[in-house]
Amino acid sequence: MTTDSTSRPIDAVVAGYLGVDLTPGFAPSRQAVPFSELFRPGKLIETEGLSVSLGGVVANTGLAMLRFGQRVELMGCLGCDDLGDLALARLAQAGVSRGIRRSRLAGTAYGLVIAPPGSDRFFLEDAGCNRTFTADDLDYDIVGQSRLFHFGYPPLMKALWTNGGAELQKLLGRVRERGVAVSLDMTLPDSDSPAGKADWQAILSATLPLVDIFAPSLEELLFMLEPTLYARLLAESAGGDMIDAIPPETCARLADRVLALGVKIVLIKAGHQGAYLRTGNLATLTAPTALLRLCDPKGCPDGAWVPPFPVEAGRFCNACGAGDCAVAGFLSALLMGMTVRDAGTYAMMAGRDNLYGHDALTGLRDWKHMTSLIKGAEKPL
Repeated sequence: MTTDSTSRPIDAVVAGYLGVDLTPGFAPSRQAVPFSELFRPGKLIETEGLSVSLGGVVANTGLAMLRFGQRVELMGCLGCDDLGDLALARLAQAGVSRGIRRSRLAGTAYGLVIAPPGSDRFFLEDAGCNRTFTADDLDYDIVGQSRLFHFGYPPLMKALWTNGGAELQKLLGRVRERGVAVSLDMTLPDSDSPAGKADWQAILSATLPLVDIFAPSLEELLFMLEPTLYARLLAESAGGDMIDAIPPETCARLADRVLALGVKIVLIKAGHQGAYLRTGNLATLTAPTALLRLCDPKGCPDGAWVPPFPVEAGRFCNACGAGDCAVAGFLSALLMGMTVRDAGTYAMMAGRDNLYGHDALTGLRDWKHMTSLIKGAEKPL
C-alpha cells in the first residue's frame, strides 16, 4: 500500500456528527452578563432573527477546511425528514454530499444554540440519527483515498461509545488499516445523560492508541480524564466561565496522559485563553500514514500555549463552532506542510474569525487573507 500523498486525490475526510443548528440572534449591543443572570425563570429576552445553519463537526470543520482550500469529502448521517432535505441540499450545493447517508432509524439531529454576546454558547441538542451511527456508515474506499481522516463528537453518538467504545475502536482501526492519519475531536456530554456517566477514561484508553492528532477542549478532556476535579472546578466557577478556574498546569498534566496513550499531536482548546499545544514522536505519525508533507521533526515536545488573537468587541456575533473552525485551521496548515506551532497560530485566527459570523462559517477569511494578516499587520496577544 502506497503512502505517497501525491497519489491521494483527497486531503481530508471529515466524518461524524452532523445536524442543523437553530440560533436565535442577539443584538450586538447587548451587555454581556453571566448566563445565570440572563436566563432567569420568567424573564423575557428579546432576540433578533433566527439563523438556520448546518452544525456538527462534519459541517463546521469540513466546510471550513473546504474554504481554506483543502480537497475535502464529508461523511455523516441525516434523517429522512425536512431538516435532512435542507441539510443535504446545502451540502450538495457545496459539492460534498456523496458521503452523506440517510437513515429511517431516527430523525435529523438539531441543536438550539443559545449564544449571547460575551458568553460561551449553550446547547439544547437532539442527536437524532447520529445515535445510531456505526463503523459501517463510512465509505472506506473513499477514506483510503485521503491523507487525513478527522472524526468528531463520539459522546453524542451512542452506538460508538457504548460497550467501552468498541464500535469507535473498530471504526478508527479500519481507517488506520488504509494508511490514513487519524484526527479526533470531542464534545462535552450532558453530565446527567448515559453518555455523561460512561467511563470515558476507559474509552479514551482504548481508542487514543489509534489516534494521531487529538483536539479536545480543556473542559471536555478534564471531564473525561479527571471528573472529580472537573466537578469541583465547575462548582467553584459558579455559573461563570469554567476555563478561568482551571489551573494552567492542568493542561500539561492532561497532555501527558494523552501522549502516553499514543497520540502524536494534542491541541487542547481553551476558549479565550487560546490553546495548549504539545507533540510526541512525530516520526511515528508520518512514517505509517499519508501525512508525508509534515516537515516539522522538532514539533513542540515541551508544550506551549498558543495565544489567541484579539477580538473586536463590536464585531462579536457568537462562539458557535469556534472550536471546530480552529481545528479546521490547524489541520489545514498541517496538510500544507507547515510546522505544528505555525498550525497553532492558524487555528487561533480561524477560531477568532468564527466569532464574527452569525453561523460557523460566515466570519471566516480565505487562506491567503489569513496568511497575510498572520505575517504582517496582526499579531497574537
